[in-house]
Amino acid sequence: MAQHPASQEGRKANRRGAARLAAVQALYQMDIAGTGSNEILAQFEKHWIGREVEGNQYLPAEAAFFRDVVNGVVREQRGLDPLIDSALAQTWPLKRIETILRAVLRAGTFELGHRSDVPARVVVAEYVDVANAFVDREETGMVNAVLDQLARNLRAGEFQTAAGRGDG
Repeated sequence: MAQHPASQEGRKANRRGAARLAAVQALYQMDIAGTGSNEILAQFEKHWIGREVEGNQYLPAEAAFFRDVVNGVVREQRGLDPLIDSALAQTWPLKRIETILRAVLRAGTFELGHRSDVPARVVVAEYVDVANAFVDREETGMVNAVLDQLARNLRAGEFQTAAGRGDG
C-alpha cells in the first residue's frame, strides 16, 4: 500500500526541521569554537544527527539540506550580515546579538535569499521554532520580526501575490 502524500510531506518537513536545528547548532559551534565547516559537517553527520547525545535524541535530518544551509551561510555570510543588521533595531547591531541567535538569523536569512523552493512563511516559522529551543519568548519574537521583515524584502512577490488574491 502506498504512503499517503501528506504523511510523506510530514516526514520530509520533520527531517528538514531537524536539519535546520542541526545547522543552527553547527553554526553556533563554528562561531564559538572557530571550527571549520568541513570538520563541523563531518562531526555532526557522524556523531549527532539521528543519534542520542548526552541524553538528547537528535532526529534524522535531511543531510543534503543540512549541508546546504551550513555551507550556504559560510559562503554568503558577508552578504547575510548586512541584511540582518538592516532589519535589527539601530541600537542592536548583529555583533551584539547572542551567538545562538546570530546562527538562527543567518540560517533563516540564507534560506530566504537562496532557497526559493521553500515558502518564505515556512522559513520564518521554522526558524522561530528553532530559536524557541534555545531562548525565551521575547527573543523568539525578535527572530520572528527580523525574519518576517527580511522575507517581505527578499520575497516581496510571495506576499503581494498572497495579499492580492486573498489566499494569505
